[in-house]
Amino acid sequence: MPLSPDAVLARFSKAERALHWSVAVLMIILILTGACLYLPVLSGLIGNRYIVQTLHIWSGFLLPVPIILAMFSRAFRRDTQRLNRFTSYDWQWLKSKRARARVGGVPVGKFNAGQKLYAAFALASIIIMLGTGSIMEFNSYFQDFLRTGATFVHDWLSLAIVVVVVGHIYKALGDATARMAMVTGSAPLSWAEREHSAWAAEQKALASTESPAPTA
Repeated sequence: MPLSPDAVLARFSKAERALHWSVAVLMIILILTGACLYLPVLSGLIGNRYIVQTLHIWSGFLLPVPIILAMFSRAFRRDTQRLNRFTSYDWQWLKSKRARARVGGVPVGKFNAGQKLYAAFALASIIIMLGTGSIMEFNSYFQDFLRTGATFVHDWLSLAIVVVVVGHIYKALGDATARMAMVTGSAPLSWAEREHSAWAAEQKALASTESPAPTA
């Protein structure tokens, strides 16, 4: 059955939304506690540094857990395949100098090139930060050059993560529909046709092949 212009599309499953918000909360905790541990100005305001350090460590070790659990979701596994597939249209999207040229001009799938790059950066960062953080926490098992290198990478990657996360939040605040899709799991067809035209066409084709429900 063809979709009406005011139709609403299912964009994210419950598992995907739970993953997003779990990682978001843990990431914010890590950034705040890391800043308190690293910056002398903030360290002086903390009454119990040990609690902050413990919260930072446990949040870091818990960060991969939501991702592992989400792998049991078919919808999440299907979207990871979309995120891992970089097409010629994604390169075209990146080369578009104006945001207006991207909207409607490039057939974007469920995720645009920026979202794919962000997902790749986030996953790589989690793996690297978990590895370097483990070396720093269990430092007695590693040689000096590994501890020094782990600390260097951990500190500088932390700064990069803060910059990227702030940019991600900024982009989310600029698109209320995309933001609400991560809350409700749904998005209007009109928005999808404007921002993710290839995905909208895919959903419309899928809906047209489905048989209408039998009437009573």
